[in-house]
Amino acid sequence: MNLKIALLPGDGIGPEIVGEAVKALDAVAAQYGHTFTYEKALVGACAIDVTGDPYPAETHEVCEAADAVLFGAIGDPKYDNNPAAKVRPEQGLLRMRKSLGLYANLRPLAVFDSLAHRSPLKTEIVKGADFLCVRELTGGMYFGRPQGRSEDGNTAYDTCVYTRAEVERILHLAFRLAQGRRRHLTVVDKANVIATSRLWRQIAKEMAPQYPDVELEFMFVDNAAMQIIQRPTYFDVIVTENLFGDILTDEASVISGSLGMLPSASVGSKVALFEPIHGSYPQAAGKNIANPMATILSAAMLLEHVGLKTEGTAIRSAVNRAIEAGVVTEDLAAKGEKAFSTTEVGDFIAKNIA
Repeated sequence: MNLKIALLPGDGIGPEIVGEAVKALDAVAAQYGHTFTYEKALVGACAIDVTGDPYPAETHEVCEAADAVLFGAIGDPKYDNNPAAKVRPEQGLLRMRKSLGLYANLRPLAVFDSLAHRSPLKTEIVKGADFLCVRELTGGMYFGRPQGRSEDGNTAYDTCVYTRAEVERILHLAFRLAQGRRRHLTVVDKANVIATSRLWRQIAKEMAPQYPDVELEFMFVDNAAMQIIQRPTYFDVIVTENLFGDILTDEASVISGSLGMLPSASVGSKVALFEPIHGSYPQAAGKNIANPMATILSAAMLLEHVGLKTEGTAIRSAVNRAIEAGVVTEDLAAKGEKAFSTTEVGDFIAKNIA
């Protein structure tokens, strides 16, 4: 297969971790006879520094022309610590999602048995946890209008809006994903209080007969937040709106014991984007200590998305070999054991792709 991949390394550790994922992709291409070509583009703080825009038109063109996008991270302390900044890296991320039609974020949470002891939860609670969060990305409060503050600075308001079309497309995706897993779908809402949640629940009930093989249930978001911690092995596929999804996926991410292990995908009407869930971690930038595994696993998701399931599995197996061999960065290294560098971990994984 010939595959054109847009590379958006971004800020902080982004260039380092994306570089290691490219090593894994190149190893796959060599092993399985594919041709992967890459085109880099700017996004985030580095794009602001060069162009004044966190998501320049040139970057959008590169993404639209690609078969898939591999994204690192955005964010820089000089913007995070400046509340007066009118242009921020995160604005580029929101605009990228909207302009590329990326309406669904997929975050798998699978606990590696050999890392279960690193979770802040008891090993017996998290061992075997394997669920997928499906978060709506382009609607809800983050994009709702009107939005603003009163002139006297004493009142602020946001608007949460969802249309039937937006809800139907994300639910169709979630139902189909559940069909390919354990056929259990949990719709998370706050239908006892919020009107948009009642619309979500109504539409999910209407759609359920189209997917008779999927068990559908509803759960209020406050209860879901508790159950994810108390019974993470209970869930299969969770689907929810933008704000709830933002919070719940971050909560779920700590279950694995390291943010450096969790990949994600954002899919929609155009090209799909793949990225680790952790941030730009500017304190580690340039030190060769960041964990590249989440980005490498995001590359595995990319391959699976374009139909290269065997190749994606090969990357996952190589990551697992690295963990079992103790070839891990400092966030995963056992006490008293050697911590390997970002590049050493990436090299080991690339060499073990078969």
